[in-house]
Amino acid sequence: MLQTSERYTVNRDTLTFTAVTTSDAGQFWCRGQRDKRPNSSQSSSVSLTVKDLPTSTLTVTPDSPVFTGERVDLKCVIESYSDWRQRNGLKYDRRYDWTPAWRYEWYKGSVMLQTSERYTVNRDTLTITAVTTSDAGQFWCRGQRDERPNSSQSSSVSLTVKALPRSTLTVTPDSPVFTGERVILKCVIESDRDWRYEWYKAGNNSVMLQTSERYTVNRDTLTIRGATESDQDQFWCRGHRDERPKSSQSSSAVSLNVTDFPRSTLTVTPDSPVFTGERVNLKCVIESYSNWRYEWYKDSVMLQTSEHYTVNRDTLTIRGATESDQDQFWCRGQRDERPNSSQESERINLSVNVSAASSSLLVTGVVVGLSVCLLFFLSLLLMWRYKKNKDQQRNNNQTSVPNQSAQSQPENFPLQSADSDHIYDDVTEVDTRYRDDPELFLEVTYSEVIVTKNIYLDKDDTMTESNDVIYSEVSTKVKKCKSKDADAGVGDATYAQPIRKKNKTRH
Repeated sequence: MLQTSERYTVNRDTLTFTAVTTSDAGQFWCRGQRDKRPNSSQSSSVSLTVKDLPTSTLTVTPDSPVFTGERVDLKCVIESYSDWRQRNGLKYDRRYDWTPAWRYEWYKGSVMLQTSERYTVNRDTLTITAVTTSDAGQFWCRGQRDERPNSSQSSSVSLTVKALPRSTLTVTPDSPVFTGERVILKCVIESDRDWRYEWYKAGNNSVMLQTSERYTVNRDTLTIRGATESDQDQFWCRGHRDERPKSSQSSSAVSLNVTDFPRSTLTVTPDSPVFTGERVNLKCVIESYSNWRYEWYKDSVMLQTSEHYTVNRDTLTIRGATESDQDQFWCRGQRDERPNSSQESERINLSVNVSAASSSLLVTGVVVGLSVCLLFFLSLLLMWRYKKNKDQQRNNNQTSVPNQSAQSQPENFPLQSADSDHIYDDVTEVDTRYRDDPELFLEVTYSEVIVTKNIYLDKDDTMTESNDVIYSEVSTKVKKCKSKDADAGVGDATYAQPIRKKNKTRH
């Protein structure tokens, strides 16, 4: 006998099942009792059949787990009692104008869902436009209709939402980078494979980067060839693939800071223009960092310590400037750490002027040189005149010696050769007078007399055979006469190395 309980309510002639279950199925009967006769009555038994409500099947697309950002469709399918109901009590051809009997309700946990910014309820389908981790939980649906059974209920489905694979962006070298440096950005996706990589610049509203003159995209690597200030921006990456998950998370944006190399400043002491012979110091100052190795250039040629230049780290010394130093000088720094180079300094034009002392010295040198040349020329001229006079005097002395037969006869007959050439030339009579002796003497000097094939003539023009004598280096000395009555023209002759040569003569 049933009594009022949590599941049943007995109210005199009524037994109420609060919520019938399949366990309530069975034979039910009742009877009445009273004090008078007949004091009892019993009903016939009633078989209570309890059926489950129509089952709702909930499907999820895509399969769980789903990834953040994906579109998720949940569909509620009620297989039984899905007859179409007629509109307005009229029968219509179900092929054209039938509506399903069920009205669908969607729940997450115990909260019924309605169409909103994030959810779209379209009868038997619930759509989550872009799922997030907050959408993870238990989802279920049920149907309602006007006829019995007027309700159905699905089993709940647990929706698991996973974050997309994370992308990590690394930059080499570390920021800040310096203008002109090669920068490599690498995108690493933590799981799965067969990714296609996308590269973006300038935050979320950026344009996807492609291989170009300045950028090289090689799958997971973006290379900037020679960074400039225009590259100072945010960079990020993400991956795509054909299978799920079809996308990775976007990497965190990396700010690329591009700065100029440290500036080099070149100073010159003394101020330009400098003068020839001066000592010139050029100093290279790099504004930041340390451990620099300094390079010095004259135009495009790197300078090293030499006889003319001294390179001492940040200082270049010119020992005694010359006009050849008039050129452009500049410097820069190199080091092992980043930044491994400085900017090139501005090119300084070193102007070298000729000093007053150098000009005076140059003029003096020119004058002295010209004077020396003039004196040398005059010396040569005097020596030539002296030699000429000496040779002339020697010739005169050698040709002025008279033979014995010619002392009484003032005229001289030149000897003739077969070719009628004179044997001697430049014969000069020299008047020689001594201080204490007024007498006149004749002095004749022969110089290098050579006789070949000579023919001698007598006074009557007849040819005579004669032996010729050749004299070399003949000198004559004229002696003083003791009195005025002495014969004049007497001289002593000295012969050196007489050579006798036999000549043929014609008769």
